[in-house]
Amino acid sequence: MKLQALNGFKDILPGDVELWQFVETIARSVFARFDFSEIRLPILEPTELFARSIGETTDIVEKEMYTFVDKKITMRPEATASLIRAYIEHGLYVQKPVQRLFTIGPMFRHERPQKGRLRQFHQMDAEVLGSQNPRIDAELMAMGAMLLQELGVSVSLELNSLGCPECRPAYRLQLQTFLTERFDTLCDDCKRRSSTNPLRVLDCKNPRCRAQVQAAPSILEHLCSACGQHFEEVQAGLGQLGVQYSLNKFMVRGLDYYTRTTFEFITTDLGAQAAVGAGGRYDGLIEQLGGPKGVPGIGFAMGMERLVLLLQQSAGGDALGRLCPDLFIAALGQAASDFCFGLAHELRSAGLRVAMDLEGRSLKSQMKQADKTGASWVLIIGEDEMKNSQGLLRNMKNQEQQQVELKAGTLKSLLQTRYIDGTEFSVKKILS
Repeated sequence: MKLQALNGFKDILPGDVELWQFVETIARSVFARFDFSEIRLPILEPTELFARSIGETTDIVEKEMYTFVDKKITMRPEATASLIRAYIEHGLYVQKPVQRLFTIGPMFRHERPQKGRLRQFHQMDAEVLGSQNPRIDAELMAMGAMLLQELGVSVSLELNSLGCPECRPAYRLQLQTFLTERFDTLCDDCKRRSSTNPLRVLDCKNPRCRAQVQAAPSILEHLCSACGQHFEEVQAGLGQLGVQYSLNKFMVRGLDYYTRTTFEFITTDLGAQAAVGAGGRYDGLIEQLGGPKGVPGIGFAMGMERLVLLLQQSAGGDALGRLCPDLFIAALGQAASDFCFGLAHELRSAGLRVAMDLEGRSLKSQMKQADKTGASWVLIIGEDEMKNSQGLLRNMKNQEQQQVELKAGTLKSLLQTRYIDGTEFSVKKILS
């Protein structure tokens, strides 16, 4: 039996890992500029946490969660519920009235694997807890847009409002009436949802269902005065920050806890239209999970797999994803190998990324190995170089060579910068 990863679970290999690190580094930089702090959360949570927050009739809870039934625990399918559980449990609302938190890590859902979507997937999640100010909504979307822009990912922002518990019931009733008149034309899932969660019918991907709901009433026409004013101020905030967006009355999100502002960052660079990030308000969720009354919240999540996939498809993706040695040391003979073994350690201690052959291969074999690693420079040391205390340093880009003193300090000063495709490119600057 050949052992391999489970369907929907994927190894992240060297060459790809560096792209993931790049995405995380840019994200941490942007989040820090907006005064967000990191929180790290457990993978396993009580099943009830997700049933109460996400909604018992959602696809996630009904079909997709990995649950240990006998233990009543579940591998987290999303991060917001876990983050709020920690917020309540540790009394973070006492420490600071408005908390800005982010987390990065794996989530788990049992759904059909597809391009950019796996059963173990990774998300960056950012949440603001404790403020109902519509400028927070605009600022959060602006932060997401800034992050995607700095990653070089092309997206469009789509925006909607889902109203609140006061104005949504009337709209829900009208939507149910609309769907009942078209019940026989809907897919099986939408027939079930039309009575349990009718808003979900609006974002069904079945072409037949999508055609049927084109004339569906819009919730934007049913907002109460408070929700209407809040949505207008959100749009004004986006305008003030220069964030482009479009309204999408069919965007409802798949989780029950959303209220008012909902949004998605959409790309067409993965073939079909796909969301790389999405979020919205959930002003009643904290109280629903046992937290203090009246504490609002808003957040978004971005899928790491899709972001990495977009970077790999971009022109610079390969260069960013390949973290190569600053130097490859080719030692010829036992004496040179003994000397270089210590030299390599000195250079690594000085902060350089160094590779070395320890198997005593020929110079030709070692040069092939150096080329495969993508090393920018190769230091060749044999018997003559040992006698003269000088090595032969070869630039692998243009094949130029020079004699260099065999001292770690001298070599470090020569190797501070690498070159990829003729462009000066400091990997340390990006990944530090």
